[in-house]
Amino acid sequence: MSESASISSGIAERYATAVFDLVKEENAVAGLEANLDDLSATLEASEDLRELLTSPVVSREDQGAAITAIAAKMGLIPAMTNVLGLMASKRRLFVVPAMVNRLREMIAAEKGEVTAEVVSATALTEAQAKSLADTLKAKIGQDVKVNATVDETLIGGLVVKVGSKMIDTSIRSKLNSLQNAMKEVG
Repeated sequence: MSESASISSGIAERYATAVFDLVKEENAVAGLEANLDDLSATLEASEDLRELLTSPVVSREDQGAAITAIAAKMGLIPAMTNVLGLMASKRRLFVVPAMVNRLREMIAAEKGEVTAEVVSATALTEAQAKSLADTLKAKIGQDVKVNATVDETLIGGLVVKVGSKMIDTSIRSKLNSLQNAMKEVG
């Protein structure tokens, strides 16, 4: 890991820990989890918001005013709104995506959940995601939250990552294995 990535993850960790501790004291973890879903969706959908978080041209004051207005419009809980304002005043908004990811991990640990990162060739239906979560729960012994994404280059199948374990049943992987086996023979 590069030094700048390490510094960013350390900054994100500190802010995430502070927010999580405050929210846990207030028994508002469910509200925080809903806020994280909303914030993630907004970050993914809005190029302007991503630009606001990372732009060195926008002043601290303008970043603070903008992020506070966005937080109010989204209905974020006070702890989340306050930390975003503080991060703007310290020029630390660039770590918001990493902080969101870290907060998700902390909430999952609090609930006794593990997150399975699932990549599929086509979008999973609700029934497929639930079936996969149930199967993984039986194998792991913990509740599993499925975070599904789509990568059409897989052709078919799934790539499932849970913690340090990865299961790759994609057709792309099988074709690559077959190609390597053919190279060894010929």
